Amino acid sequence: MNIVFLGTSAGVPTKTRNVTGIAVREERGNGWYLVDCGEGTQHQILHTNLSINALQAIFITHIHGDHCYGLPGILASAAMNGRKAPLKIMAPSGVREWVEATQQHTQLYLPYDIEFVCTDELPSVEFRKIRVETVALSHRVPSYAYCFTEKDINPCLDVEKLERHNIPRGPHWGQLQKGQDVKLNGKLIHCEDYLLYDQNPQKIIVAGDNDQPELLAQISHGASVLVHEATYTKDLVEKSGNSYGHSYAGLVATFAEQASIPNLVLTHFSPRYQANPNLSPSIADIYQEAKAHYSGNLFLANDLDEYQLNKSNELKKL
Repeated sequence: MNIVFLGTSAGVPTKTRNVTGIAVREERGNGWYLVDCGEGTQHQILHTNLSINALQAIFITHIHGDHCYGLPGILASAAMNGRKAPLKIMAPSGVREWVEATQQHTQLYLPYDIEFVCTDELPSVEFRKIRVETVALSHRVPSYAYCFTEKDINPCLDVEKLERHNIPRGPHWGQLQKGQDVKLNGKLIHCEDYLLYDQNPQKIIVAGDNDQPELLAQISHGASVLVHEATYTKDLVEKSGNSYGHSYAGLVATFAEQASIPNLVLTHFSPRYQANPNLSPSIADIYQEAKAHYSGNLFLANDLDEYQLNKSNELKKL
């Protein structure tokens, strides 16, 4: 899978960074998924080879404007581009009503169907090549992470382990092999604990705004990449006495190190951090703070950066 950053600024755009938008691309073909859609996202897409008609779904992490104000525009552009295929939108409560009100009051006609899925119910959704799970985070409003996991790598069941753990043969085994978690005697059985792969499925977590990275601990098992906001450095949070529901670089890096996630991409930087490393505060401060707590592959995203995750679970910038 590839990751394309369409916007990496927090709150407001800058001259070099748009507000949040992240594309997750399938390894084969041109299918892709959009996580968040800040104002101007559709313009950023024009600078890539992403096709609006190949967009499989849109995932909104939370309702703050720098993550969703571009949604009506991209829907309208898809219509004007001749899109006919249905589009799934996973979003917190309120987004559906807002979009439908926009359609009504601006006479926005969409020649394709939209299927809304409420993220507040923590759904897991299936696409042809990808399964996407939802995790609740901690922010000033309900905020979520989306975990993208490959599906088509033909796992087999670890029969010996199933028998050792007294999980009886039957329909549960079939569900586990299909990548579905099951409940047995009131206990949740995680499919990933009982599947064997010729190669491990690629697994990418894209988190919304969040001041408690540890909430991702369970879903991080086997993750190849974590994309997480690092809006501030620790010293700035301590000076203000308030994180405003955001993480600082060292906090995210410490979690990624403890969770043994091999690749960490930080994004959603406060505009106060300048590009020039000789000026303070600078983006270099965020990198240095994170690097002091994390030994894996560390990246700070820039707008229009594209990263490729190879079969060895190594993330490389293209």
